[in-house]
Amino acid sequence: MKKLSRARPVQELAGYMAAGYLRFVKNTTDFVRVPEGLETILLDHWPPIIAMWHGQHIMMSFGRPPGRPASALISRHDDAEINAIALRHLDVEAIRGSGSEGVAGKMQRRGGVQALRAMIQALQSGRMVVLTADVPKIARIAGDGIVTLAKLSGRPIFPAAVVKNRRFDFQSWDRASFPKPFGKGAIVLGAPIFVAADADRSTLESARLAVQAGLDDVHKRAYDLVGDRDPGADLRKSS
Repeated sequence: MKKLSRARPVQELAGYMAAGYLRFVKNTTDFVRVPEGLETILLDHWPPIIAMWHGQHIMMSFGRPPGRPASALISRHDDAEINAIALRHLDVEAIRGSGSEGVAGKMQRRGGVQALRAMIQALQSGRMVVLTADVPKIARIAGDGIVTLAKLSGRPIFPAAVVKNRRFDFQSWDRASFPKPFGKGAIVLGAPIFVAADADRSTLESARLAVQAGLDDVHKRAYDLVGDRDPGADLRKSS
């Protein structure tokens, strides 16, 4: 079964169906956008870096300004191939790579350096870049990768949340949420976080904490708007 799931035709079909399902979810959900003029704010800071939490990123493409190009960082793992194919069908370029980092450490080389270069190139070409701020198995703790990207690219980071009241929550390390059609949704964008090109270690740490706090804030506000509670709100406390 595992071998079958990694067969290219099967992955292509699964990715195509996943993209179609997400379009259906988007078209049947009543989304509120906060702040008002969210898309204009993004366009005024184009191209931006969009930060999200692991497990809450499945609907990442829903808040993109129409017609604007976007790229998203996707794991190099074979299991993420379907995600990359789904993004392609949603007109989002997949950048394959992952950066594993400690809270105040350096991005390690597991595709991280190559992915960092690819994200910088995407931003330089005018593409919005979306990535999760935390790394696998270290839920809700922002890593150094995203602030390093902001420093090297000169582009601002926007914490963002896209949530729904109708969803299935997994008991996974990141409390991942899978959206269901219909119901209410919220897309919340936080204030931009800028990182200077000459930022030292202390400044980068302050920016990392700002991203972390910003993501906590937008997720709380988004879930409040749909009358629910963030399933991963207590993950950092329990880790």
